[in-house]
Amino acid sequence: MRLVFAGTPEVALPALDALLASDRHEVVAVVTRPDAPAGRGRRTHPSPVAERAAEAGLEILRPARPREPAFLDRLREIAPDCCPVVAYGALLPKSALEIPRHGWVNLHFSLLPAWRGAAPVQHAVLAGDEITGASTFLIEEGLDSGPVYGMLTERIRPQDTSGDLLTRLALAGSGLLAATMDGIEDGTLRATPQPADGVSTAPKMTAEDAAVVWQAPALRVDRQVRACTPAPGAWTVFRGERLKLRQVVPVPGREGLAPGELAAEKHTVHVGTGSHAVELAWVQPQGRKPMRAADWARGVRVAPGERLGE
Repeated sequence: MRLVFAGTPEVALPALDALLASDRHEVVAVVTRPDAPAGRGRRTHPSPVAERAAEAGLEILRPARPREPAFLDRLREIAPDCCPVVAYGALLPKSALEIPRHGWVNLHFSLLPAWRGAAPVQHAVLAGDEITGASTFLIEEGLDSGPVYGMLTERIRPQDTSGDLLTRLALAGSGLLAATMDGIEDGTLRATPQPADGVSTAPKMTAEDAAVVWQAPALRVDRQVRACTPAPGAWTVFRGERLKLRQVVPVPGREGLAPGELAAEKHTVHVGTGSHAVELAWVQPQGRKPMRAADWARGVRVAPGERLGE
């Protein structure tokens, strides 16, 4: 089939690479978000998908909005059979959805209908799910509500961050998306409507969502930090400045600390929660690189009774 691949961030690259390597399909162009500022210097850079497409000599379409007439006209000229999608980052209008004869097929990182939305992996980690996965489905105008072609499952490990889990799902999901394209082409695969039960939503997580609530139980604090790593980045406040939290470890049996209260020893830093304490493993002060929490605590000279979050 002639394919136009839609995607933007690095997580979309394994799927694009898998389709480029396929001997059954031809990727003729990509659709991606416009170049955007990135890095400390905030210089404008192409998306990771645009960079990979340029390396492969593909046409790159960068509409500010996918309802733009010029974009729709060009897509009709290309006449793709199908448009596989991974983390494109913009809603597709009906006028775009109707162009490819097999529609737009999205690789979504959850077991639909669970965690429909922009941040399925983060919400699965935050909720304490033990199993998640990836789904391929036909995009409709609703939010991730289209019929499903295929699924795979993945166990969420106790120490997984969202970044760890997303990396594994992107690699495994690339094979699922390629197999879905094969099945659509040869007519052996039919999409099945999603069940009405079990629907949950996963809206984008903001910086406010990443502020650690020390009154929550230790396991919830641990899940919040892992869910927000690497983005948007869990944080708290110490002496009026933000302190990013890169890793915490629940310590059952360590009692006696109020929520947010610090206890700094030579090699460990404990923080009270709504249940038992957690150990701070890695932190990142403003304007600094990540460092071990014990080194940070020695440098700032944590006083007895000082708290995070105040």
